[in-house]
Amino acid sequence: MCGIVGGVAQRDVIPILVEGLKRLEYRGYDSAGVAIVDGRSRLERLRVLGKVGALEASLAQHTLSGTTGIAHTRWATHGEPSTRNAHPHVSHDAVALVHNGIIENHAALRARQRLLGYEFSSETDTEVAVHQIHFHLHKGKDLLRAVLDARAELQGAYALGVICTLEPGRLVAARRGSPLVIGIGIGEHFIASDVFALLPVTQRFIHLEEGDVADVRRESVEIYDLHGQRVERPVSISGLSADAADKAGYRHYMQKEIFTQARAVADTLEGRVLAGRVVEDAFGFAAAGVLDRVRAIQIVACGTSYHAGLVARYWMEAVAGVPCSVEVASEFRYRRQVVLPGTLIVAISQSGETADTLAALREARTLGYAATLAICNVPESSLTREADLVFLTRAGPEIGVASTKAFTTQLTALLMLVIALGRRRGIDRAAESSLVAKLETVPGLLGQILESDERIRRLAERFADKHHTLYLGRGALYPVAMEGALKLKEISYIHAEAYPAGELKHGPLALVDEDMPVIAVAPNNALLEKLMSNLEEVRARGGRLFVFADPSVEMKASPGVEVVEVPPVGDLIAPILYTVPLQLLAYHVAVLKGADVDQPRNLAKSVTVE
Repeated sequence: MCGIVGGVAQRDVIPILVEGLKRLEYRGYDSAGVAIVDGRSRLERLRVLGKVGALEASLAQHTLSGTTGIAHTRWATHGEPSTRNAHPHVSHDAVALVHNGIIENHAALRARQRLLGYEFSSETDTEVAVHQIHFHLHKGKDLLRAVLDARAELQGAYALGVICTLEPGRLVAARRGSPLVIGIGIGEHFIASDVFALLPVTQRFIHLEEGDVADVRRESVEIYDLHGQRVERPVSISGLSADAADKAGYRHYMQKEIFTQARAVADTLEGRVLAGRVVEDAFGFAAAGVLDRVRAIQIVACGTSYHAGLVARYWMEAVAGVPCSVEVASEFRYRRQVVLPGTLIVAISQSGETADTLAALREARTLGYAATLAICNVPESSLTREADLVFLTRAGPEIGVASTKAFTTQLTALLMLVIALGRRRGIDRAAESSLVAKLETVPGLLGQILESDERIRRLAERFADKHHTLYLGRGALYPVAMEGALKLKEISYIHAEAYPAGELKHGPLALVDEDMPVIAVAPNNALLEKLMSNLEEVRARGGRLFVFADPSVEMKASPGVEVVEVPPVGDLIAPILYTVPLQLLAYHVAVLKGADVDQPRNLAKSVTVE
């Protein structure tokens, strides 16, 4: 969620910190700040409410410089968005700290610290962490020992970056429940919550493990595990380039990501379907043995990834004949589980750092599930490191908060999983080849659908003054309607709900009038006739219909009805393809309304707190 950047170097780190924050803006935030230890070992801090650009402008009016520093973009959890609640937080002008996550025992610590004479200038949970570290420093401990001892007293999730005036060439970082990486340089080292922040200065990274504390200096990085023991962590080389997050001529990242979905799906398939068969090693070298034992599937995910899981349930049971349950990860942990023998738990996350999904995966390890599979877009993420099997979606960097290509590549991965399991449930070689052939048509069909962009842009003008929208679908297209509604509400701030079309008469029909647009997805499948009857219920009550339909559907444009044709597609892959026009519609409505498409209010890209 929030963004952390820090560094210890032989040069002024302010430009590096600011550039790093700019590269993390996609995560969503409400304020920004920086703190450095200057050449006279003084702690200097500057914070602003608003964007990193405002921080950069403010820095231009000040003479901050230093070789050790930390910086942060904040997404509010405790305390309103304001300058006083912005990070870094400081204790006694001696220690500065940036923090992602939530300190759950902040109230108890605050009460204890007040008795010790500590004063508070913010409403945040973070301020207790910096005071606790100062408390240990004041007892004569060095910065590393102070952080290690304070860590033992903090409950909750955190990624921390800490500097102090007593040791100006030192930065200590700690990670529990929130991601943190170390960037390895020559005579300089850095920390960040995401490798994107540091790509201009290094492509060599250490991914801290759960509970790690890192002692970062110019010439060395030492890491201590949860038990305080010195450990070695591997250095990985990032394959991303510094311009990986460029808009490439598109107006917004989201627009670019919509239009690069064909490439993303093709990359996800490349080398993983050969001669009409799914290559099971794509899920891990041990995949074949694990899949042989699978008797049921439990999917856990959040948001868009949850919708992908709902689509997969239809595929899993109809194609593979495997029982499948799907649950929102934030609910999964808090109910008693009945685990069927041979159940594979599938955790889906774009970032691999979604707090609720990670927690569900960890909970599953204690409940007797047969194995765990992560479907994720980020190598070296927490999710991919902790799962037994991993499928990487190869969507490439997704910067827009509203997920697009991550969704279509997740669906691609899930359909491959369905085919691999179906092979064990009676799908013969010819049937598998037919399914794989349909999957391989997806990139080309996505390109055809994107040709409707201008038509959908004009359609979006009909939504710019609306406040509510209803989405309808049936079967596997119902979760697609849910995803379309989510996209519209995320970036245009129009209230949108999705329903199975057959549920109209059980309540939602009461909302239908000429001011309530009703959007339907209508591929030519076995449920089409039922869907058309439901749409007639809307027309009969004066509702305004917007239908994305197969050309063979006998519904033509007429007063109160707009029809956008979607190229003919098979029933199996329709959910992947019908989501794209809904993404385009949400995008163009948001642009017309003047909304911040890539960084919608109140939202963050990677939700790393519960």
